[in-house]
Amino acid sequence: MEEVENTSKRKAPELDSEDSSAAAVMNGQQSLPGSAAKRQNLARSCIHEVAAPNGYDLSKDEAVHGTLSNPVFNGNMAKTYPFQLDPFQTVSVACLERNESVLVSAHTSAGKTAIAEYAIAMSFRDKQRVIYTSPLKALSNQKYRELSQEFSDVGLMTGDVTLQPNATCLVMTTEILRAMLYRGSEVIKEVGWVIFDEIHYMKDRERGVVWEESIVFLPPAIKMVFLSATMSNATEFAEWICNLHKQPCHVVYTDFRPTPLQHYVFPIGGSGLYLVVDENGQFREDNFLKLQDTFAKQPSQLDGKKNGGPKASGRIAKGGNASGTSDIYRIVKMIMERKFQPVIIFSFSRRECEHHAMSMSKLDFNTEEEKDSIEQVFRSAIFCLSEEDRGLPAIELMLPLLKRGIAVHHSGLLPIIKELVELLFQEGLVKALFATETFAMGLNMPAKTVVFTSVKKWDGDSNRFIGSGEYIQMSGRAGRRGKDERGICVIMIDEKMEMSVIKDMVLGKPAPLISTFRLSYYTILNLLSRAEGQFTAEHVIRNSFHQFQYEKALPEVVQKITRLENEASLLGSSGENDLAEYHKLGLDISELEKKIMSEMIRPERALLYLVPGRLVKVRDGSTDWGWGVVVNVVKKPSTSSSLPPALSASRNNNYIVDTLLHCSSSSSESGLHSKPCPPRPGEKGEMHVVPVPLPLVCGLSSIRISIPSDLRPPEARQNILFAVQELGKRYPQGLPKLHPITDMGIEEPELVDLVHKLEDLEQKLCSHPLHKSDQSEQQLSWYQRKAELNHEIQQLKSKMRDSQLQKFRDELKNRSRVLKMLGHIDADGVLQLKGRAACLIDTGDELLITELMFNGTCLI
Repeated sequence: MEEVENTSKRKAPELDSEDSSAAAVMNGQQSLPGSAAKRQNLARSCIHEVAAPNGYDLSKDEAVHGTLSNPVFNGNMAKTYPFQLDPFQTVSVACLERNESVLVSAHTSAGKTAIAEYAIAMSFRDKQRVIYTSPLKALSNQKYRELSQEFSDVGLMTGDVTLQPNATCLVMTTEILRAMLYRGSEVIKEVGWVIFDEIHYMKDRERGVVWEESIVFLPPAIKMVFLSATMSNATEFAEWICNLHKQPCHVVYTDFRPTPLQHYVFPIGGSGLYLVVDENGQFREDNFLKLQDTFAKQPSQLDGKKNGGPKASGRIAKGGNASGTSDIYRIVKMIMERKFQPVIIFSFSRRECEHHAMSMSKLDFNTEEEKDSIEQVFRSAIFCLSEEDRGLPAIELMLPLLKRGIAVHHSGLLPIIKELVELLFQEGLVKALFATETFAMGLNMPAKTVVFTSVKKWDGDSNRFIGSGEYIQMSGRAGRRGKDERGICVIMIDEKMEMSVIKDMVLGKPAPLISTFRLSYYTILNLLSRAEGQFTAEHVIRNSFHQFQYEKALPEVVQKITRLENEASLLGSSGENDLAEYHKLGLDISELEKKIMSEMIRPERALLYLVPGRLVKVRDGSTDWGWGVVVNVVKKPSTSSSLPPALSASRNNNYIVDTLLHCSSSSSESGLHSKPCPPRPGEKGEMHVVPVPLPLVCGLSSIRISIPSDLRPPEARQNILFAVQELGKRYPQGLPKLHPITDMGIEEPELVDLVHKLEDLEQKLCSHPLHKSDQSEQQLSWYQRKAELNHEIQQLKSKMRDSQLQKFRDELKNRSRVLKMLGHIDADGVLQLKGRAACLIDTGDELLITELMFNGTCLI
């Protein structure tokens, strides 16, 4: 990887500010409460960095363009603005006038669009073509409308619509740009600038690779403008661009938000809003503690959630039942009464968006004049549809909502309806918009207020809290520059949240841009179809941001290996053979105990002993619950009437052992969404009945205790906790366990053999010299730590040996075999008819669709 020069950070000059304490803000300190003017002056400064290749020619007129590390522009502007530019805009314009690429990282609504417009104006001035790319068709449509009002010759290419493809300025989705690059379009030869809007979308797991490939394929002569939300590794991205295209790439960063935000939390079922972060970015801990108290004062609601199960809780959180709907209804009504509209209500599913919108049937926010305007625009918009299409429910049901000032926006709507909603929202005719998070992706449609119906989303793997980057993106829609003194964000929660969780979400640092590059059949086939053949799949892999980040991290890996080796050497090696032997005996005993226990807890054997009062040991992965008390055993309904003998072990999962376990007080108070966990060291904790799948039982004690019939009173459960703790003191070496042979009467030869092996190993362990040593426990912990260090060292060394490039090469070979087998390429790697057809499929599974086409199943 070629080295790049990276100049030191500099703070751009502030406008109309004489306060020298602005450096404190730029060093990450929070500004002190004060006048709005002072806060604005302090925050308006920006940070500028630049990555330049070694030996870069710096010959530019400094009087006009400044220097590489301190760009200024004193010439004739390609475009003038009716307002004074912010410092980050001024620095960005100076970088553009130097004819050098720039990455602008700033909050939503900070004014990044002004920089894109300046790049377009420069292209018109210099008689060059310019391409503006965006991740969404809706955003492309909006930018086309905006730029058409500003510039005379603008075209649109989204796949659905193509307007003026020969225009000087072309607005398109990033997929269209990649397709043009793959097919060697003549348009690219005339392009001087490419603007990538929402470049942080490159971390998207599904589509992020499109941005990487487009950047890799662009000719080095083309300069780029990257517009991004705030991200923590902007400099690393600029270094990649510099290394890839051998041209400087500037980074202009500001955390200035034109309209400050106030963040409120509304507890579902509660009666008020709690300001947790004020407009100065200060976390209001006193209000947060009051918020936590509201959950303690709602026992009936929490009990309802526990009785209702996960689905019931989910409905409350998302407004699916009477209580949830009432809460959203009340919030929207309050917003309208206080003149805090327009409002965007974000939900994380289309169904919820539509449900919430329909629940506002009693609210009407528009005047008769506004209703007439909406109906006229609506009728004009759907006039292009056929009579049959106009009768679709998706069309007919939207007009009554729109006339009341309410709308829905998500990816499942018809394109014409989405565009109509966007137009009406921009004109102020839609006062309450129920949308999914895609609406926050670049669309320039700010509101005064933003509401989150939930702070958890399903990401395909788990139901998690939204990250700080996602929250920043959506909450950034609150507050209209020049119209609102401050924006308002309302977060609806249905459970206690840790202070650290909400702090990280609202005030957390933006996430870094991590490459999600992957090889696809589409990429391989299109690279084979390129006539000039200048790029290969290996070229793309080697120049990807993924490979750049991997290579950049290698020095850190080497340093970590050295640090771990030094730590391991300090632990010494005296008596290591005895320690290794003793440690191995312990591991072998643990493994045999697991095998024996798996036989003991088979339902036909264990159910006889899993009676109320029996002490059982529970372990869930790495979480050791210790000893608990059996309350009841229930069998879940079987999913299959007959099960093959080979799968008989899975029958254990059909049994749930309701067990009294020692739980952390915080987990028991956090509602159903919070997974129970053992108490932290020193924490008192509480006994609660936890449903434990039978396979998690790792020990059966021969001891039974008496338990009361009513476990609802906390005192009854606490008495059981005292009894279990007292037994632990009475048996310091461990509670006596049921013996599989003498107590449970199991006589299977395999199990008897395992028990005898275990007894032999335990005897060896007891006779080992280290077993009776006073320092054996300390020595063993040292040895275990050294073994862990050596294992981590070997893994890091293996990571260095297994180059990412080699992994992709192996994947390329495997994918090429598949393409040959399916007839897309021949034995020499030459593209065939099926392969050429697959190259034209930009969306969907290119191989599947091609196979369906060629076998006659799919005719379109």
